[in-house]
Amino acid sequence: MKRPVVVLLGPSREAISGVTTHLNSLLGSRLATRFDLVHFQVGSEGRREGLLARIARLAVSPFTLAATILRTDAEVVHVNTSLNAKAYWRDLVYVAVAKLCGARVLYQVHGGMLDSFTGANALFGWFARAAARVPDAVVVLSRAQHEAFRARAPGQAIEVVPNGIDCELYKRYNRAAPERAAPLRLIYIGRLVAEKGLPETIEALRVATSRGVAARLVLAGSGPEEPRLRQQVRDAGLTREVAFVGPAYGQQKAQLLAQADAFVLASYAEGLPYSLLEAMAAGVVPIVTPVGGMPDVLVDGEHGLFVAPRDAHAVAEAISRLAADRASLARMSAACRARIAAGYSLERVARDFSALYWTLCGTRAPKAAL
Repeated sequence: MKRPVVVLLGPSREAISGVTTHLNSLLGSRLATRFDLVHFQVGSEGRREGLLARIARLAVSPFTLAATILRTDAEVVHVNTSLNAKAYWRDLVYVAVAKLCGARVLYQVHGGMLDSFTGANALFGWFARAAARVPDAVVVLSRAQHEAFRARAPGQAIEVVPNGIDCELYKRYNRAAPERAAPLRLIYIGRLVAEKGLPETIEALRVATSRGVAARLVLAGSGPEEPRLRQQVRDAGLTREVAFVGPAYGQQKAQLLAQADAFVLASYAEGLPYSLLEAMAAGVVPIVTPVGGMPDVLVDGEHGLFVAPRDAHAVAEAISRLAADRASLARMSAACRARIAAGYSLERVARDFSALYWTLCGTRAPKAAL
């Protein structure tokens, strides 16, 4: 039996982004044994090109996608997008091209909230509602996104498919019981940008240590704000408490997480960050803001602690609480591991998308694919 062809749109597989992680996870999962998955690169991430080359690529790319769909006889085009102006308008063109070529379109939103993206502009709000009905199915990461799309596009097929990870890498390391006298080991993994709440995180560490709390912070990543963050650390007198270790992948990332007690992600906005799932799978207790899909994953006080966005003092209070109560830290660590293993595995993601792809193909899934 010929396997249906699914074209997956997204950035370079070597780029550093959550969408890239998502693409690589799908392409490396059991989905690839049930469907012929074809990666079609979009966006500037992972490319080295000047302005003229970028303009030429944007002009030619829709025609290249059409040729790919027709050449492979693709039945489904899986568009991975975010609700920001650049990605939104670009990817709407790809949706239109796929529909004109006779493919079914699965439109997956990874970041941003529909209501805040459309804002108070009534005309754009009307257009966004109409555009949301064009794909054959919409996939979102959280219940909040689901409610927003349901309100804007009633009658559209909208599914919640949270991200998932390969948990095995993070199960390999046993966690030692946290010692009360030892400094609380904090970690952040991701791009070094302000919107991840990193200025507030560093300020929170300054506040906590000024109150006598022993804590250390590892920042694993790179990004445009690194020089400014390093200066903030120096100004705060935290050069011994904060370590910049650069980007971490695979085994190195798992080892860093195995040596951490708490994961700090004080983001202003999110989809469903892979770094959160990886940290929880490793038993690292999250201190996070209740944005995007994060409230779907953890319960405050059971798996971790929620803090208000842009509130360094709230983060400092959370650090102080975990440093003082190592028994709760150990209890939440075990609950994190159980939570991710039960509901956020890569196997579950592959099953969810397999069911969606077969539905869009209008074909009953073979028994071996269920």
